[in-house]
Amino acid sequence: MCATAYCGARRPPESFIQRPTACDAFDAIRRFGLGEHGDEQSVVTEPIPPSESDPLLDEALDWVVRLKTGTPTRADVDALQRWRGQSPAHEAAFRTAASLLRTASIAAQELASEQAAAGTVAALPRRPQFTRRIVLGGAMAAAAGYVMFRPPLDMWPSIEELSADYRTGKGEQRKVALAPDISVELNTQTSLALRSAPNETRVELISGEASVTARRSSSIPLVMLARDGRISAVQADFNARCLDGVVSVTCIDGVVTVEQDGHTIQLRKAEQVSYSLAGLQTSRPVDATQVTAWQTGLLIFRDRPLSSVVDEVNRYRAGKIIITSAELSRRLVNGTFQLDKLDNFVAQVEQLFGARITSLPGGVVLMS
Repeated sequence: MCATAYCGARRPPESFIQRPTACDAFDAIRRFGLGEHGDEQSVVTEPIPPSESDPLLDEALDWVVRLKTGTPTRADVDALQRWRGQSPAHEAAFRTAASLLRTASIAAQELASEQAAAGTVAALPRRPQFTRRIVLGGAMAAAAGYVMFRPPLDMWPSIEELSADYRTGKGEQRKVALAPDISVELNTQTSLALRSAPNETRVELISGEASVTARRSSSIPLVMLARDGRISAVQADFNARCLDGVVSVTCIDGVVTVEQDGHTIQLRKAEQVSYSLAGLQTSRPVDATQVTAWQTGLLIFRDRPLSSVVDEVNRYRAGKIIITSAELSRRLVNGTFQLDKLDNFVAQVEQLFGARITSLPGGVVLMS
């Protein structure tokens, strides 16, 4: 029997009653038969030690579950950041807890998708009751689709994003050299994690968008994990985007291989493919200039509904723009916008489409 212990640090609020211990998490991973990435190559076969030896992990799991299944506030998020900053051990425990929950979430979604295809899934409750096994066990499939918590209006990062090795905030872009022959440019609100693997350089795009340049001098590929798929390249430039459950990969130069659920597609210059839990789509030609325009400080839209344009602008602009008119959301946009002048975007929409604008605190804008 595992006992939960706390190390004098601030505990999460008590509003979430049924909290898993590290033993619950380890047992869930064992019962799922899944390793770090949920693939067959990383199946757990060795016994995992109980949590008495690592009480910090229990406390980290408390934090992760609290922020995922409760109704956290900005104060809760700030408190978590202070807890993580107490020591490297606190940070390591948090990353482990977030990884365990992410593994279980992905597995549950895959299982739910398989059951839905077979017609064996009962209707999900409107507000499911979370338990230890729903959060970190095989029964999570019953709550798939609800488990991935997002902050209100996406105004601050999720647990997964906070656990990344590299992360950009809203409106921020950053270049990272992963190796002498691999560079990555992170777009706004992007989270990238380093993953260890034999015979390959592996990273995970948790969310957001990244442009990758790989010039490997050997045959060892760069592998980027994104949700339940893999993107690999040896000598190539590509753009990967992971948003709202959909991953889109665009080959800018060279050859890029995309794999998901046993299916593989090779992309060449100016080709793009997308995948989600619904499967891997067929590749299609695209204008690579539009895809990579963000690297030159621009957003380019051609016949895009205003709703889609606003979604993109919201990734860069402080606050949140919300369209409350269905008719307005369908209006088509053709234009080029400068990232450093997006404060003018609302006024431009007002002028072009006669939209009614209501400004609220916190940078929230209603368009109708």
